[in-house]
Amino acid sequence: AAEPTRVAAPRRAARRGDSAAPLRVVLADDSVLLREGISRLLSDEGIDVVGEAGDAAALLALVADERPDIAVVDIRMPPTHTTEGIVAAATIRADHPGTAVVLLSQYVETDHVMNLIADGAAGLGYLLKDRVADIDEFVDTLHRVAEGGSAIDPSVVSRLVARPHRDSRPIDTLSTREREVLALMAEGRSNRAIGAALFLGERTVEAHVRAIFLKLGLHPEPEDHRRVLAVLKHLEATTP
Repeated sequence: AAEPTRVAAPRRAARRGDSAAPLRVVLADDSVLLREGISRLLSDEGIDVVGEAGDAAALLALVADERPDIAVVDIRMPPTHTTEGIVAAATIRADHPGTAVVLLSQYVETDHVMNLIADGAAGLGYLLKDRVADIDEFVDTLHRVAEGGSAIDPSVVSRLVARPHRDSRPIDTLSTREREVLALMAEGRSNRAIGAALFLGERTVEAHVRAIFLKLGLHPEPEDHRRVLAVLKHLEATTP
Protein backbone atom coordinates (compact mmCIF):
# COMPACT_ATOMS: atom_id res chain seq x y z
CA ALA A 1 0.00 0.00 0.00
CA ALA A 2 1.10 3.54 -0.67
CA GLU A 3 2.37 5.43 2.35
CA PRO A 4 -0.33 7.83 3.64
CA THR A 5 0.49 11.51 3.51
CA ARG A 6 0.05 13.81 6.50
CA VAL A 7 -0.86 17.35 5.65
CA ALA A 8 -0.07 20.60 7.45
CA ALA A 9 -2.75 22.56 9.30
CA PRO A 10 -5.00 24.98 7.38
CA ARG A 11 -4.16 28.61 6.91
CA ARG A 12 -7.28 30.16 8.37
CA ALA A 13 -10.16 29.48 10.72
CA ALA A 14 -13.08 27.22 9.98
CA ARG A 15 -15.78 28.90 7.92
CA ARG A 16 -18.58 27.87 10.29
CA GLY A 17 -17.37 30.15 13.03
CA ASP A 18 -13.99 31.21 14.35
CA SER A 19 -14.74 29.66 17.74
CA ALA A 20 -15.50 26.23 16.31
CA ALA A 21 -12.79 23.63 15.86
CA PRO A 22 -12.03 23.16 12.16
CA LEU A 23 -13.45 20.13 10.42
CA ARG A 24 -10.79 17.38 10.20
CA VAL A 25 -10.76 15.56 6.87
CA VAL A 26 -8.79 12.80 5.18
CA LEU A 27 -8.80 12.44 1.38
CA ALA A 28 -8.47 9.21 -0.58
CA ASP A 29 -8.03 9.14 -4.36
CA ASP A 30 -5.37 7.56 -6.54
CA SER A 31 -5.08 10.80 -8.54
CA VAL A 32 -2.45 12.93 -6.80
CA LEU A 33 -3.51 15.96 -8.82
CA LEU A 34 -7.15 15.65 -7.75
CA ARG A 35 -6.23 15.05 -4.10
CA GLU A 36 -3.96 18.06 -3.97
CA GLY A 37 -6.54 20.22 -5.71
CA ILE A 38 -9.30 19.28 -3.27
CA SER A 39 -6.89 19.62 -0.34
CA ARG A 40 -5.95 23.16 -1.33
CA LEU A 41 -9.59 24.15 -1.85
CA LEU A 42 -10.61 22.79 1.55
CA SER A 43 -7.63 24.33 3.33
CA ASP A 44 -8.52 27.71 1.83
CA GLU A 45 -11.98 27.26 3.38
CA GLY A 46 -10.55 26.66 6.84
CA ILE A 47 -10.89 22.88 6.82
CA ASP A 48 -8.08 20.84 8.38
CA VAL A 49 -6.97 18.23 5.83
CA VAL A 50 -5.04 15.90 8.12
CA GLY A 51 -3.95 13.33 5.55
CA GLU A 52 -4.18 11.98 2.01
CA ALA A 53 -4.11 8.41 0.70
CA GLY A 54 -3.85 6.84 -2.74
CA ASP A 55 -5.46 3.50 -1.94
CA ALA A 56 -7.86 1.87 0.49
CA ALA A 57 -5.22 0.36 2.78
CA ALA A 58 -3.49 3.70 3.27
CA LEU A 59 -6.89 5.33 3.85
CA LEU A 60 -7.83 2.88 6.60
CA ALA A 61 -4.45 3.42 8.26
CA LEU A 62 -4.98 7.18 8.19
CA VAL A 63 -8.46 6.95 9.66
CA ALA A 64 -7.21 4.68 12.45
CA ASP A 65 -4.36 7.06 13.28
CA GLU A 66 -6.05 10.44 12.83
CA ARG A 67 -9.70 9.70 13.72
CA PRO A 68 -10.93 12.46 11.39
CA ASP A 69 -14.43 13.90 11.42
CA ILE A 70 -14.96 12.81 7.84
CA ALA A 71 -13.26 10.84 5.06
CA VAL A 72 -13.69 11.85 1.41
CA VAL A 73 -13.25 8.64 -0.56
CA ASP A 74 -13.07 7.83 -4.27
CA ILE A 75 -15.21 4.77 -5.04
CA ARG A 76 -12.76 3.32 -7.58
CA MET A 77 -9.22 2.92 -6.25
CA PRO A 78 -6.29 0.53 -6.76
CA PRO A 79 -5.74 -2.28 -7.33
CA THR A 80 -8.88 -3.16 -9.32
CA HIS A 81 -10.53 0.29 -9.53
CA THR A 82 -13.95 -1.21 -8.87
CA THR A 83 -15.38 -1.16 -5.33
CA GLU A 84 -12.35 -0.55 -3.09
CA GLY A 85 -13.76 2.75 -1.91
CA ILE A 86 -17.14 1.21 -1.08
CA VAL A 87 -15.50 -1.57 0.92
CA ALA A 88 -13.26 0.91 2.74
CA ALA A 89 -16.26 3.12 3.52
CA ALA A 90 -18.13 0.16 5.02
CA THR A 91 -15.08 -0.68 7.14
CA ILE A 92 -14.77 2.89 8.37
CA ARG A 93 -18.44 3.04 9.30
CA ALA A 94 -18.16 -0.26 11.19
CA ASP A 95 -14.82 0.32 12.94
CA HIS A 96 -14.87 4.10 13.36
CA PRO A 97 -18.51 5.23 13.72
CA GLY A 98 -17.34 8.71 14.70
CA THR A 99 -15.95 9.27 11.21
CA ALA A 100 -18.45 10.21 8.51
CA VAL A 101 -17.85 9.30 4.87
CA VAL A 102 -18.46 11.13 1.60
CA LEU A 103 -18.00 8.95 -1.47
CA LEU A 104 -16.93 10.55 -4.73
CA SER A 105 -17.43 8.99 -8.15
CA GLN A 106 -16.76 9.93 -11.74
CA TYR A 107 -19.92 8.11 -12.81
CA VAL A 108 -23.38 7.48 -11.39
CA GLU A 109 -23.16 4.13 -9.59
CA THR A 110 -26.23 3.02 -7.71
CA ASP A 111 -26.16 -0.67 -6.80
CA HIS A 112 -23.12 -0.79 -4.50
CA VAL A 113 -23.90 2.62 -3.01
CA MET A 114 -27.47 1.56 -2.29
CA ASN A 115 -26.17 -1.48 -0.42
CA LEU A 116 -24.07 0.81 1.76
CA ILE A 117 -26.96 3.22 2.34
CA ALA A 118 -29.16 0.30 3.36
CA ASP A 119 -27.06 0.00 6.52
CA GLY A 120 -27.96 3.58 7.47
CA ALA A 121 -27.69 6.95 5.77
CA ALA A 122 -26.56 8.98 8.79
CA GLY A 123 -23.08 10.41 8.31
CA LEU A 124 -22.93 9.28 4.69
CA GLY A 125 -22.72 11.20 1.44
CA TYR A 126 -22.41 10.23 -2.21
CA LEU A 127 -21.49 12.87 -4.78
CA LEU A 128 -20.27 13.00 -8.34
CA LYS A 129 -16.82 14.55 -8.62
CA ASP A 130 -18.26 17.39 -10.68
CA ARG A 131 -19.92 18.66 -7.50
CA VAL A 132 -16.54 19.52 -6.02
CA ALA A 133 -16.33 22.43 -8.46
CA ASP A 134 -19.00 24.24 -6.43
CA ILE A 135 -16.78 24.66 -3.40
CA ASP A 136 -19.39 26.39 -1.23
CA GLU A 137 -21.89 23.58 -1.76
CA PHE A 138 -19.18 20.94 -1.31
CA VAL A 139 -17.97 22.40 1.97
CA ASP A 140 -21.53 22.74 3.26
CA THR A 141 -22.12 19.09 2.34
CA LEU A 142 -19.02 17.98 4.25
CA HIS A 143 -20.18 19.85 7.36
CA ARG A 144 -23.72 18.49 7.08
CA VAL A 145 -22.58 14.88 6.69
CA ALA A 146 -19.95 15.21 9.43
CA GLU A 147 -22.71 16.39 11.76
CA GLY A 148 -24.67 13.19 11.13
CA GLY A 149 -26.71 14.24 8.12
CA SER A 150 -26.65 12.75 4.65
CA ALA A 151 -26.24 13.90 1.08
CA ILE A 152 -26.99 11.93 -2.05
CA ASP A 153 -26.20 13.38 -5.47
CA PRO A 154 -29.44 14.31 -7.25
CA SER A 155 -28.13 12.57 -10.37
CA VAL A 156 -28.58 9.28 -8.53
CA VAL A 157 -32.22 10.04 -7.86
CA SER A 158 -32.73 11.18 -11.45
CA ARG A 159 -31.22 7.95 -12.76
CA LEU A 160 -33.39 5.77 -10.54
CA VAL A 161 -36.52 7.71 -11.48
CA ALA A 162 -35.72 7.63 -15.20
CA ARG A 163 -34.87 3.91 -15.51
CA PRO A 164 -37.00 2.26 -18.21
CA HIS A 165 -39.69 -0.05 -16.90
CA ARG A 166 -42.76 -1.89 -18.12
CA ASP A 167 -45.17 -1.62 -15.24
CA SER A 168 -46.45 1.53 -13.64
CA ARG A 169 -44.75 2.56 -10.41
CA PRO A 170 -45.71 4.97 -7.63
CA ILE A 171 -42.78 7.19 -8.66
CA ASP A 172 -44.50 7.79 -12.01
CA THR A 173 -47.31 9.66 -10.26
CA LEU A 174 -44.99 12.41 -9.01
CA SER A 175 -45.29 15.78 -10.71
CA THR A 176 -42.27 17.59 -12.13
CA ARG A 177 -42.15 19.86 -9.08
CA GLU A 178 -42.43 16.90 -6.71
CA ARG A 179 -39.48 15.25 -8.45
CA GLU A 180 -37.48 18.43 -7.97
CA VAL A 181 -38.35 18.42 -4.29
CA LEU A 182 -37.48 14.72 -4.08
CA ALA A 183 -34.03 15.33 -5.56
CA LEU A 184 -33.32 18.05 -3.00
CA MET A 185 -34.64 15.84 -0.20
CA ALA A 186 -32.12 13.21 -1.28
CA GLU A 187 -29.35 15.78 -0.88
CA GLY A 188 -30.29 15.99 2.78
CA ARG A 189 -31.79 19.48 2.56
CA SER A 190 -34.38 20.71 5.02
CA ASN A 191 -37.77 22.02 3.89
CA ARG A 192 -36.52 25.56 4.38
CA ALA A 193 -33.46 24.90 2.21
CA ILE A 194 -35.60 23.27 -0.46
CA GLY A 195 -37.86 26.31 -0.49
CA ALA A 196 -34.89 28.63 -0.92
CA ALA A 197 -33.53 26.56 -3.80
CA LEU A 198 -36.87 26.37 -5.63
CA PHE A 199 -38.19 29.82 -4.61
CA LEU A 200 -41.10 28.27 -2.75
CA GLY A 201 -42.62 29.03 0.62
CA GLU A 202 -41.90 26.55 3.40
CA ARG A 203 -45.56 25.57 3.68
CA THR A 204 -45.66 24.85 -0.04
CA VAL A 205 -42.62 22.62 0.32
CA GLU A 206 -44.23 20.84 3.25
CA ALA A 207 -47.28 20.16 1.08
CA HIS A 208 -45.08 18.73 -1.69
CA VAL A 209 -43.22 16.54 0.80
CA ARG A 210 -46.49 15.20 2.20
CA ALA A 211 -47.69 14.47 -1.32
CA ILE A 212 -44.45 12.65 -2.16
CA PHE A 213 -44.65 10.42 0.90
CA LEU A 214 -48.33 9.78 0.27
CA LYS A 215 -47.76 8.81 -3.37
CA LEU A 216 -44.78 6.62 -2.52
CA GLY A 217 -46.54 5.02 0.43
CA LEU A 218 -43.89 6.24 2.88
CA HIS A 219 -44.23 7.73 6.33
CA PRO A 220 -42.25 10.97 6.80
CA GLU A 221 -39.48 10.94 9.39
CA PRO A 222 -38.30 13.97 11.38
CA GLU A 223 -34.60 13.43 10.60
CA ASP A 224 -33.36 14.39 7.14
CA HIS A 225 -31.14 11.32 6.74
CA ARG A 226 -34.08 9.02 7.47
CA ARG A 227 -36.10 10.75 4.78
CA VAL A 228 -33.25 10.20 2.34
CA LEU A 229 -32.91 6.54 3.27
CA ALA A 230 -36.64 5.88 3.02
CA VAL A 231 -36.99 7.55 -0.37
CA LEU A 232 -33.93 5.98 -1.92
CA LYS A 233 -34.68 2.51 -0.59
CA HIS A 234 -38.18 2.78 -2.03
CA LEU A 235 -36.86 3.96 -5.39
CA GLU A 236 -34.35 1.11 -5.49
CA ALA A 237 -37.01 -1.43 -4.62
CA THR A 238 -39.26 -0.24 -7.44
CA THR A 239 -36.64 -0.23 -10.20
CA PRO A 240 -35.65 -3.27 -12.24
